[in-house]
Amino acid sequence: MGTCAKKYAVGIVLSAVLIGGHVCASLAQLAEPKDGRSMRTTSTRRDAKGEENNYDNQRVKPGETVVLLDEKGPGVITHIWLTFLGPEPQAWAKNGSASHQDMVIRMYWDGAKEPAVEAPVGDFFANAFGKRSEVISLPVIVEDGDSYNCFWHMPFRKSARIEIENQNPDKPISLLYHNIDWIKKDRMDKDTPYFYARYRQEYPAEDGKDYLVLDTQGKGHYVGTVLSVRTRSPSWFGEGDEKIYIDGEKSPSIWGTGTEDYFLSAWGLKTTGTPYFGVPYFDQWGIVGGHTSAYRWHIQDPIVFQKGIRVTLEHYGWISPDENPEYKTTSWNERQDDYSSVAFWYQTGKPTFNPTMPTAQQRWLPSLDPQIIYAAEFTADTYHGEGSASVQELSDLYPKAQLFYSPSSMDNGWIEIPFKVEKKEPVRLLIVATQAPDYGIYQASLNGVKIGSKMDFYNKDIRSNEYHLLDFWPEPGDYTLRLECVGKNHFSEAAKCGIESVRLRQRQPRVLQYGHEKDKKWQEKPTLYN
Repeated sequence: MGTCAKKYAVGIVLSAVLIGGHVCASLAQLAEPKDGRSMRTTSTRRDAKGEENNYDNQRVKPGETVVLLDEKGPGVITHIWLTFLGPEPQAWAKNGSASHQDMVIRMYWDGAKEPAVEAPVGDFFANAFGKRSEVISLPVIVEDGDSYNCFWHMPFRKSARIEIENQNPDKPISLLYHNIDWIKKDRMDKDTPYFYARYRQEYPAEDGKDYLVLDTQGKGHYVGTVLSVRTRSPSWFGEGDEKIYIDGEKSPSIWGTGTEDYFLSAWGLKTTGTPYFGVPYFDQWGIVGGHTSAYRWHIQDPIVFQKGIRVTLEHYGWISPDENPEYKTTSWNERQDDYSSVAFWYQTGKPTFNPTMPTAQQRWLPSLDPQIIYAAEFTADTYHGEGSASVQELSDLYPKAQLFYSPSSMDNGWIEIPFKVEKKEPVRLLIVATQAPDYGIYQASLNGVKIGSKMDFYNKDIRSNEYHLLDFWPEPGDYTLRLECVGKNHFSEAAKCGIESVRLRQRQPRVLQYGHEKDKKWQEKPTLYN
């Protein structure tokens, strides 16, 4: 059995163990009689003579919408499977393809004009930020980050229509395959609820208001949340509680103890996956610009409502003193991070929740980096010590090339990257660097002042990482960031390094507003808040 097969088999066994009694119940239900007839709508195509061929996919041009399913009821959709090429350039799409964040999936029941489901394809399948992440859960499985499976049951009485729109302005959806399994029924009980899922976002979360996930009137039950957060402040964002209001109550009867607690973790969030909750994507703890995406399925514990439900999350957490009006650090501050979510629920009748769907351009997170200095522009001998510097393409990691430096000795190994500051404002200095099996340990300095901790660029796998160095108000003028080799990890094969860019990242507008450190001389006590 190959590595991938072993990984898959272990995942199935672990899922079965973790689900426990639910597996037993599902297996028991298989021995019960079933009504209806199984059906499948698929991208399989045959030629004019009806003969089979292997042209089973579609190419969806920018701005086009493709219909995946358009069937008459009554019936119940039981499984959706999709796959398509990733956004990176490759043999079948040399200029790249649309990301799953560029695609919008819509589902309509019984001829309704408004979609019951409307969300970016990625977020619907618990894959946020345009990143492809593996999800192994009960209703949603994205195996290896590229096969999108959904097992939510979706009943309909008269008709069902599922479509995907490509909102990327330039690139197609390449090699889109789909299989949608459903059961055609003779009748549908009058009290059978419909399935709904809707996306919304706030970039950043609105001051003075809890972040809204869902607000609908009617009878039903809430079954899931996908939440994605991009931090704009240092430290931990997730002290905010979930507050869920049932049937019009003024004070929430369901009030949690913290964001990570709602997602059934503790003491923070990290990459994990279980049948009922998980964190498919988490990059770095406590940085400005960190990304976290989590799912929580209320399968064993649906949240039942008779007249309506309002699901909200506080956006409170730790904060650095330069963002606090009293210039102190506490754990309970309203933060201004970027939030997006998908709410999943069942409801009889028509919901009253109808958030406006942002465009693809609006869904992409705005850049926090007003100044980016690409290191590959500084390969000349004057910018490095003994050894060689070159431009290196790493298309799997970066859209642009990196500076690759190989010192001939660790005693005189260094690189320098100059940049100019035009305006005095609060920023964070950081580098985007590569980690690799033959990379060394480097120390940063800015205009001769040592900043940050030693940076170990070693990793057994090749990957990208951000190294945050300094929070400051730089005066306008010329600056030089120097990275000096100070050794290597004992696992490393050499002391090389690869730098994609040096970045000045925005600090919150309130840092500018309060101006606590505007006149602080950073050279005397270099500070990095975390």
